[in-house]
Amino acid sequence: MGLFTVDEARHELARLRPVLDEIVTVRADMVELASGTPTPLGGLPERKAAEARLNELMTEVQQTGAELKGVAPLLVDFPADRDGVPILLCWLEGDTELGWYHRADLGFAGRRRL
Repeated sequence: MGLFTVDEARHELARLRPVLDEIVTVRADMVELASGTPTPLGGLPERKAAEARLNELMTEVQQTGAELKGVAPLLVDFPADRDGVPILLCWLEGDTELGWYHRADLGFAGRRRL
């Protein structure tokens, strides 16, 4: 997959929002199903189904060319370029928009506002 412009990454993020929202829901269901206490969500078969669905959703995100870096919290990076320097446009669960980036070689700790 190629590099994203900021506008392309924002468009792709908007398209992925329902998928990302479902990841949050399935992630919460999996935690509840794995708690070892009875739950209205079910038991082992439902947990296995939730794991399979989570894998499908994560694959859907990665097939766009975005990089899913974390699931709890969700962290999605879009490879990009800024003045010839490889960067990752960075969205973290709870962000209202794609407004951050970091150099590819510095990681999340080097996160800056666009």
